[in-house]
Amino acid sequence: MLQVYFGKGSVEVRKKAFVCIGSYEEKGFVTVRIEAERYVQGTCADIAKSVSLFGEKRVYLLDTPSASIVFTEDVQASLEAFAQSPNAFVVIEGGLLAPAKKSYTKYAETLEEVEGIIAERFNVFALADSLSNKDKKTLWLLLQDAFAEGLSSEEIIGTLWWQLKTLRLAKLTKSASDAGMKDFPYNKAKRSLSNFTEGELESLSHRLLALYHDGHLGTVDIELALEKWTLTL
Repeated sequence: MLQVYFGKGSVEVRKKAFVCIGSYEEKGFVTVRIEAERYVQGTCADIAKSVSLFGEKRVYLLDTPSASIVFTEDVQASLEAFAQSPNAFVVIEGGLLAPAKKSYTKYAETLEEVEGIIAERFNVFALADSLSNKDKKTLWLLLQDAFAEGLSSEEIIGTLWWQLKTLRLAKLTKSASDAGMKDFPYNKAKRSLSNFTEGELESLSHRLLALYHDGHLGTVDIELALEKWTLTL
């Protein structure tokens, strides 16, 4: 089973793909993400033939194979096996050239070009809104796009830290004037407090600060640590 979503509007493409993945997860499939920068040659051939001893089915997210020559070649060589596998394979891509489209068309159940608006500059405040809404999936998607757009981990962490600080301040005060804030952002933060359990904002803040310091000390990969942090939201 092979589904392919592509287009120049990266956020919209990922949203479509994750709706598809969610439909598989509802059927009991387990999601496994394979990305270009960590791809190991031969992985596609292995997963195309893999069968769980316990009957567990998987949905593999193949994230932007075109970012790696080896990944691209392995995907193209495995398309027929993907289509015939009891597991599911969901491909996310940017723009596709005619030869790639032709190859995918032959084997994919879905080949959808997703239109989206390409922002001139990534909106970091969208990350803050997703955090306030406790929307883990959107936050993770936006984080990938922020990295792709070249935003530094420090800038992203600064935005998330600012949002957590705003939420904590709204929690501790009774009015916008007490918090030294304008009414609109204060009231918005107040409404968002219902998305978090007692002590959760403090925990998120402490862990975010810890990964920032650990990243600068070199004890963790700061981008990977930030990605894991979003997934614990």
